[in-house]
Amino acid sequence: MLPPRKAGEVTIRSLYGGISRGTEALVFSGHVPPSEYERMRAPHQKGDFPFPVQYGYASVGVVEEGPPPLKGKAVFCLHPHQDRYRVSATDVHLIPETVDPGRAVLAANMETALNIVWDAGIQPGDRVAVFGAGVVGLLTAWLSTGILGTETIVCDTDPTRQAIAESLGIAFSSPTELPRDCDVLINASASAQALSCAIEHAGFEARIVEASWYGEHSAEIPLGGSFHSRRLSIVSSQVGAIAASRRGRWDFNRRLSKALQLLSDPRLDLLISGETPFSELADRYGDILAAASTLCHRIRY
Repeated sequence: MLPPRKAGEVTIRSLYGGISRGTEALVFSGHVPPSEYERMRAPHQKGDFPFPVQYGYASVGVVEEGPPPLKGKAVFCLHPHQDRYRVSATDVHLIPETVDPGRAVLAANMETALNIVWDAGIQPGDRVAVFGAGVVGLLTAWLSTGILGTETIVCDTDPTRQAIAESLGIAFSSPTELPRDCDVLINASASAQALSCAIEHAGFEARIVEASWYGEHSAEIPLGGSFHSRRLSIVSSQVGAIAASRRGRWDFNRRLSKALQLLSDPRLDLLISGETPFSELADRYGDILAAASTLCHRIRY
């Protein structure tokens, strides 16, 4: 039962949810460091770290109660996995008519990818390498490929990801085949080995973006050799803050609205690797997170 609806709130009946495997696996396994408990809270999270908490941030639903312009509309909300809930009307985002609601569960991942591209400062003509063909890595590479003249390659040790990448129009490479002298290198794999590989394949004064989050784990990287003579830069990217280059003109609502608009391409359905009814989620959740084949796993309500 939901509490009485307050002024300015909407009631959402969930249609779909999305499991963000990387982050949710860290939460599920209790690997959120205490120093990050507050910063890693999801909007509308119930409970406190460590697990168990009600977590998640990809909910698509229909407005059952609310202002007339929203009532009956399909919306996206950064909300944990739940079949019905109430939030402020300002917390929901209308899904464009060009975007299938089932695909809109990718909105939070697309928002992350968009922020990574901004932090990376990719320019037309750049040679770009993205490490990790997971959801965020593939979306980042997909956005980069759309920048005029870029040579974008997504790199992964799993050869089964090649078909998905190429279906999205993205070139694929194993780490051993990756070209050197890249201008921008993005690590979205949560692998220290990939970060080392990025340093190895970076050109002079290249920009390396670490977009992974390791939780309480640490990563060792080689800063000897030619790292300094090549004047390489390593920067972090995290969706909790808008990239500095856009912060003066963009807010979180504008960024998420743009992420939703970018999901109009039906080929992006390839990033949804499975679907589970919400009624079975409690029993299957651990297995979904543990499966290496999982990209975005969709919850059906």
